[in-house]
Amino acid sequence: MTWTISWSWQAPSRIACIASVEGGIAVSSGLELIMIESNGDMRWSVDMPFKVHAMDYNNGILAVLAAHGFYVISTTDGSMLHEGRSTYGGFTDIASRPGGGWILSGREGQLHLFTHEGKGIRRFDSGKVRRLVGWLDREHLLWQSGDGKLWCGRLAQKYQKRLLEDRIWSWVTKISSGRLLLQASGGDVWEGIPHPFGWDTIDRLQTDSLEPMEGVRCGDGWWILGIEGHLTHISTEEKEEDLVELGKGMGLGDMLEGLTADSMISSTRQGLIRFWTAPHLAQSQREGRFKAAADAALARNWDERRTLFQRARTAEDEGRLSLAVELYQSLGRSEDVRRLLKRQKEGGE
Repeated sequence: MTWTISWSWQAPSRIACIASVEGGIAVSSGLELIMIESNGDMRWSVDMPFKVHAMDYNNGILAVLAAHGFYVISTTDGSMLHEGRSTYGGFTDIASRPGGGWILSGREGQLHLFTHEGKGIRRFDSGKVRRLVGWLDREHLLWQSGDGKLWCGRLAQKYQKRLLEDRIWSWVTKISSGRLLLQASGGDVWEGIPHPFGWDTIDRLQTDSLEPMEGVRCGDGWWILGIEGHLTHISTEEKEEDLVELGKGMGLGDMLEGLTADSMISSTRQGLIRFWTAPHLAQSQREGRFKAAADAALARNWDERRTLFQRARTAEDEGRLSLAVELYQSLGRSEDVRRLLKRQKEGGE
């Protein structure tokens, strides 16, 4: 198990947050927002009106929270796609929604649902949110409340929320491949596979007391960035005395972001970023690079795809179903294709 630092970079100002974008990294440094490629080259840098304190990426768009506002930015060139929405007290956290869109947590105890382009849809009463843990599917969202408990909300036409369980967790990662890590108040670390009403499985991984700041899941399992400033590998297959550690004595900081199955970024608040790669994860490396390349291609073609989608909707509204089917096929929207083909069989054009 060999992870190495491929490159490092010193940001011009203190770093507030980082986010994985198309195999690279977006960095909030002072009032600058910087996009860095996986090879260390800078793609773009833009000035923001306020310091960005949280962000997430999906389908060619970087959604950011700055001061009380919410903005959406193109990952292709850093251009602003939406000038921003704001709410009283501001937003605290953000998570992309499967299939497009965003969910934001507000300081006043509400969840705010937005379209992919940044248009507001609905608000839901949630109570104070410490962290948005992630989506179980397009409707069910998991979050950690201010008192450390896990809640699941069904964000559909009929809104419902329920307490997952009574246990209090001092720390929780975001969901990765359906799994998450949690730390109980006693210091034990657990791995769980949640569903809307509880757990499919939840297992204690080890009893050695860790003080985790952040955790990501890579091709060889979980990596934890602890308060001591180094990385610890943790899994069910290893005994406590066999735990692998990286960067001891290096002061890696308190920010960690997984990029692909074979790469991750650690960062200090003072601005030192380190890019970690794992040559031993050869297959994962190829899969991760292919996915990153696909994300980048989708970002470059996002405006074109949006135009095609509008043309397809217009053709469907005007009754030109054959043209609409062709356009939906070019976008890979198989459900819309099947729906229109059914309409053609039933009534024709």
